[in-house]
Amino acid sequence: MSAAALAFLSAGFGAGLAVIGAGLGIGKLAAAALEGSARQPTALGDIRTTMIIAAALIEGVTLFAIVVCVLLAIKAG
Repeated sequence: MSAAALAFLSAGFGAGLAVIGAGLGIGKLAAAALEGSARQPTALGDIRTTMIIAAALIEGVTLFAIVVCVLLAIKAG
């Protein structure tokens, strides 16, 4: 197996792990927000705002990780 093939494989694994981590993180975030809003319905607006900000930060980090993986794959090829 050539070095370029290993680089492509590693970039694919890295991107996959980033997406799986983001999915788990956003899922846990949404579950906690739903539980918090069920416990205290009057705080729904604050909980929703905080959840959206946190989800955007998680997605931003994931996008950065995927871009790094793609750049490494392009550089290896």
